[in-house]
Amino acid sequence: MPVAKVTEITASSPESFKDAVEQGIQRASKTLDEVKGAWVNEMKVEVDGGKIVAYRVNMKVTFILKD
Repeated sequence: MPVAKVTEITASSPESFKDAVEQGIQRASKTLDEVKGAWVNEMKVEVDGGKIVAYRVNMKVTFILKD
């Protein structure tokens, strides 16, 4: 039976929250094998001059530990 671990990451995008999540998963997958899912537990925006300049997400990524 596999054992999973959870790690928390933060990712950002100038485009959207969806893009920030995708960027975070892509980056996590470069370092972590067998990423199985993520839980977005916080969403924020960075504002400059009254305009949104970045979308940020904090998420917990689940991956399977190797034997």
